[in-house]
Amino acid sequence: MKTRFIIGYFFFFLLTGTTVSAFGKEVEEKAEGKVKFNASTYILEHIADSHEWHIFTKKNGESVAIYLPVILFRKETGIDLFSSKQLSHGKIFKGYKLEEEGELKGKIVSVNAEGAVDEENLPLDLSMTKTVMGMLSAAIIGLLLFLSLARSYKKTGISHPKGIQSFLEPIILFVRDDIAIPNLGHHKYEKYMPYLLTAFFFILINNLMGLIPFPPPFGANVTGNIAITFTLACCTFLITQFSGNKSYWRHIFATPGVPIWLLPVMIPVEIIGMFSKPFALMIRLFANITAGHIIVLSLICLIFIFDSLALAPVSVFFVIFMDCLELLVAFLQAYIFTLLSALFISLAVQEHH
Repeated sequence: MKTRFIIGYFFFFLLTGTTVSAFGKEVEEKAEGKVKFNASTYILEHIADSHEWHIFTKKNGESVAIYLPVILFRKETGIDLFSSKQLSHGKIFKGYKLEEEGELKGKIVSVNAEGAVDEENLPLDLSMTKTVMGMLSAAIIGLLLFLSLARSYKKTGISHPKGIQSFLEPIILFVRDDIAIPNLGHHKYEKYMPYLLTAFFFILINNLMGLIPFPPPFGANVTGNIAITFTLACCTFLITQFSGNKSYWRHIFATPGVPIWLLPVMIPVEIIGMFSKPFALMIRLFANITAGHIIVLSLICLIFIFDSLALAPVSVFFVIFMDCLELLVAFLQAYIFTLLSALFISLAVQEHH
């Protein structure tokens, strides 16, 4: 009974948070004099990175948000640190502004005395955006979980799992027994377990946090940011290449059984294969998570597009259905990324037989 209550509360919280967020945006659009609700703008703004964390919009159109710190570096002025509120609503502060259109939309740019963008003197942006805050929050949550797990094992030793052990231990054993050992073997899996566990839990925690739209630090589209998935894919790529043995490199530059005259064709193909594997990892995770967010938000926006509460029951039903699928996808994408990473590493470390 208690479990059903928790699951029901989670979905109610998830649904109402998303609906309130969309309703707040609708009020904001009407306050600005726009009669028609722009669903594409709302959806793209939600899944994109931002320098502020929008909470809700008041009836008068005023936004309530958490403004994140801006950290900029220029050779002329050094490091500038201030709140992103100074750049909200098109303001110019210390020679900077937040570009709201064009190719640099969403970027902080330098402006000259006339207020025009100085493209030759763009600052190095080290700001704490929504994605950065969400990523750091996920890292802190993961760190707290595993430190608590370590303390628990230190007290009780290897025994019947209790408390947090009963939740995390089956997942860790799953990664070890169903991902690492089948792909890497009993003699080599321990070397790569720290990375595989880190990747799995980092992706999983971020996926789950991204499903909760309110309050911060939840709701950030971290794994739907291609820069994050690119970095994760690069980690797998570097580990794979630095772990490669003689057999792995021989297969790339001197493929066994291939005639010498065909090597000029095979070598470029093998090199392309080296980069296509992590590229597929990057795109798969990015596309699946982003698509899920877009579908859920699109279903919510149907109520405001047709401007009718009669559509609300249908929209709510499909949103709940999609939220259930997204919970599955959150675990599935963490599993697939970890599984393929282990597979790619195993191709580099397997011995020639």
